[in-house]
Amino acid sequence: MFRSKIGRTKLILIILAAAVVLITGSTLVYLNGIGAVDSKNEETVTVEIPSGSGASAIIDILDENGLIKSPTFAKIHARIGGYDTLQANSYMFSKSMTLPEMMDAINTGDFQYISKDRIIIREGLTIPEVAAAIAEEMPFTAEEIIAKWADTTYLRQLIDQYWFLSDSILADGVMYPLEGYLYPETYFITEENPSIESITETMLDMTATELESRREAIDESGFTVHELLTLTSIVEREGSNVKDEMPAIAGVFINRLNEGMNLGSDVTVGYALQKTSLQFTQSELDVDSPYNTRRNAGLPIGPICCVNGEAIDSVLNYEESDYLYFFATENGEIIYSRTNEEHEKAVSENIWY
Repeated sequence: MFRSKIGRTKLILIILAAAVVLITGSTLVYLNGIGAVDSKNEETVTVEIPSGSGASAIIDILDENGLIKSPTFAKIHARIGGYDTLQANSYMFSKSMTLPEMMDAINTGDFQYISKDRIIIREGLTIPEVAAAIAEEMPFTAEEIIAKWADTTYLRQLIDQYWFLSDSILADGVMYPLEGYLYPETYFITEENPSIESITETMLDMTATELESRREAIDESGFTVHELLTLTSIVEREGSNVKDEMPAIAGVFINRLNEGMNLGSDVTVGYALQKTSLQFTQSELDVDSPYNTRRNAGLPIGPICCVNGEAIDSVLNYEESDYLYFFATENGEIIYSRTNEEHEKAVSENIWY
């Protein structure tokens, strides 16, 4: 009787061990079957998932594109994976991705895997440069884009649509109405046939988000949005190579505004002339333009470039001082002065252009 019990126990243990081996082996085979086709191949493949595609149909599409290791195990995974929000789109996958990674991306519409055009707009760019950056990636010319951005009927529609746009952008003498209002960012365009209008509004939506988060501070600043972006754009161009100095530079300009002095910013002269170099003849410095702050007191008629949140914050939270002048040396150091005599001395001792 005792030996019989021992025999039955051994048999049970053997059966259990066999079951564990079988389950473990099956699991390993299954996991291998839904693994990456080639873990070292990161070359992307664009996969189009049509609207209404179910999990099984998606497996067939992925298989046709060489992204499935085992169609049998892939179909099993698709049935048990709980993928109930599969989203149609163009996706970019690679053979180094596992099936669960790809299915999760399709189920969530993961933005990083969606096939898209990328437009990079850097802070400090002017409208012609922004238009050129868009034209490089989109099926429009820069001239077509700028023409749309000069269309008064369209601009009035935008003024009605966005709280921060006003008739200031339509004032006589404004060179480019949307200058300073198109937020610098990397934009991923996922529309199949994007329009100039849709791209413009995507950029303005970003501007709206950035300004809305600072709306209370803007109201307390005493500046209108147009004035704030105008001053910020000057600070952006003046401090492009010395970002940490932007609050101090903003403080100098605000001191000059409060004193009724001309801002005397060469970057505004450059914008008036549509010239990138800051080396000017005397006649250029005297150019008759509402952007020329060497010739005219107060702020120019509008922004001179696009600005990001950091630059806006540098004006909203400017550094208080009694400085009225600053000069940038060749190595990027900023020398601040209280009087014109101090400033002239700093310039004469450090002139480099």
